[in-house]
Amino acid sequence: MKKFFLVAAIIISSHIQAQQDTTQLEQVTVTAGKFSTKTTETGKLVTIITRDQIEKAGSRDLAQVITELGGVYINGYSGNPGKEKNIYLRGALPAHTLVTIDGIPVFDASGIGGNFDIRNISVDNVERIEILRGSQGTLYGTDAIAGVVNIITKKTTAKTFALTGTAHYGSFNTWRAATTVSGNSKMLDYSAGFAHFSTDGFSEAARPGGVMQEFDKDGYTQNSFQFQSGIRPLNGLQLRPYFRYARHKASLDIDGFVDEDDYTSDVKNLQAGLRNSYAAGQTMFHLNYQYQYTERSYLNDSTGSQNGYYIFSSAVYDAREHFMEGYAVHSFRKVKLTAGIDHRFSSTGFESTEKNIFSPALISASQGHDSIRQRQTSGYAAVNLTAGDFRAEGGARLNHHSEYGNNIAWNVNPSWMIGNALKVFINYSTGYKTPNLYQLFSAYGNRELQPESSRNVEAGVQYFSRDRKNSIAAAVFSRRVKDVITFFYDQATFRSFYINQDRQKDRGFELEGSWQPISRLQLKARYDYVDGEVTTKVNGKDTTYFNLLRRPKSLFTFSASAQVTPSLLVSANLVAAGKITDLDFSTFPFTEVSIGGYQLVNVYVEYALLKNKLKLFADCRNLLDQSYQDVYGYNTAGRNVYGGIKVSL
Repeated sequence: MKKFFLVAAIIISSHIQAQQDTTQLEQVTVTAGKFSTKTTETGKLVTIITRDQIEKAGSRDLAQVITELGGVYINGYSGNPGKEKNIYLRGALPAHTLVTIDGIPVFDASGIGGNFDIRNISVDNVERIEILRGSQGTLYGTDAIAGVVNIITKKTTAKTFALTGTAHYGSFNTWRAATTVSGNSKMLDYSAGFAHFSTDGFSEAARPGGVMQEFDKDGYTQNSFQFQSGIRPLNGLQLRPYFRYARHKASLDIDGFVDEDDYTSDVKNLQAGLRNSYAAGQTMFHLNYQYQYTERSYLNDSTGSQNGYYIFSSAVYDAREHFMEGYAVHSFRKVKLTAGIDHRFSSTGFESTEKNIFSPALISASQGHDSIRQRQTSGYAAVNLTAGDFRAEGGARLNHHSEYGNNIAWNVNPSWMIGNALKVFINYSTGYKTPNLYQLFSAYGNRELQPESSRNVEAGVQYFSRDRKNSIAAAVFSRRVKDVITFFYDQATFRSFYINQDRQKDRGFELEGSWQPISRLQLKARYDYVDGEVTTKVNGKDTTYFNLLRRPKSLFTFSASAQVTPSLLVSANLVAAGKITDLDFSTFPFTEVSIGGYQLVNVYVEYALLKNKLKLFADCRNLLDQSYQDVYGYNTAGRNVYGGIKVSL
């Protein structure tokens, strides 16, 4: 840490004469209410990562951007790129954070957890990210117990034609390239982008002490394409068709501390849809449709290098998701009313073939979409009231599920703006998580499952300077989830299946600040603390214990950015994570292990030429070369350096 503060002091002191464009803290969010509103005018906590911040993130991928700039811990974010990335917003389970793209929920019905894999989105295709903390079940439905991460894709330019591109190379033989073409006219706009990322990587599994043999490198490749268009045939009417496709391949290891030479994954994700809006007087109508297809395949051909249970295994999982939504936002003098209905249909299927160490024969299994499917239909309404300095938001949602029937979610969120400088807010909300297809219909499924339900309370204050250049926020929260779905083993019948059993209780606080002491320097800091425990049945009795595994109790992020000269930009970033509790799965029963905390320092330098049309950049991550783990038995990157160019025409 002493080394970091020395580096930070040198960087910040060198920036005092720098210049930077003013970043207004009174930003506009579309996630908080499904309509555009200033962050000062909502009683919800929203963290916004702008495109400018993403540009200054250099070589970071989407998981790194969200963790380091948004203060949301993503497990495995600094590990090998092919390792899965799990979002722990406010310490909640990954399945309790909803990911949306341009406001439309995305899932992966083929997975055990059902949550969306953010590796399906390239950071090069992202315009901004809005992180909405606290339960959002009223407006967004299932999975939004801890909050919503809304990824907003790149939009069209105001120019008739524009071309941007970036290319870089660095550690681990890493290549990244991306280009976007966009244009705008009176009745039509468009944007098309392609991004490529490839790396030799490093061994996903850490090498245990005493083992001399080198583990192989686990490479990763990602290609993605997106296209969207805006068609304006009538005054007030806008049609926005879009198409997104991503494919990423990875070499994997079997487990922590266990290498594997020939275990690979291949994931494909397609999203296609239409977002329509029509403005009629004081009412804005929205009609959305999205189809999503995901295919995940895994191949472990261990006939030549067997390190695990399987000699050979091949599995293909695919999922189909349909989402339809219609809603309207009507503005009265002091009230905004939002009301809508949505329908979701999901199905999945799989095929697998395997040969294990106990059986010489191949074992095959399959299940089709006709038998693994579910539907949800919801109606919701929300009211936003403004009366002078007082604001109140509230609403409710009724959800009907094809398996268990009905459930509801609601929220009440009053806030006060005192002296146009201090916002005080309270939020009481409920949320829910529907059982996913694996929990309902797999070999361990239980069609009698009920949804997990939560009660959430948060309160806080946020101060804004008069010029909106400085802001400080503090919040406390408590979250209780009942009927948590857990994996159960019946000793009487020797059968394993899912049941509603556990009760989860989490609590924490957050501090966030943004300062612009001079126009040339921008400072941001955030601290998050969370603690939690689960109550479950052991031998028929309630047992309570700490269970927030694989995420730190405390997370501190800090960034400093400035324009040293009109052409030279320098920024620095610190991530300090507290100790992490994990499980050692090589023992039975599993034993708890503690992983020490870590501090990462990243530095980014950019030099602009040709009136900012050409930029050269260098990015050094983990500058102090700290050795650490964030998942027991798995590697993270040491010092790694990248350089490249950006072009804007």
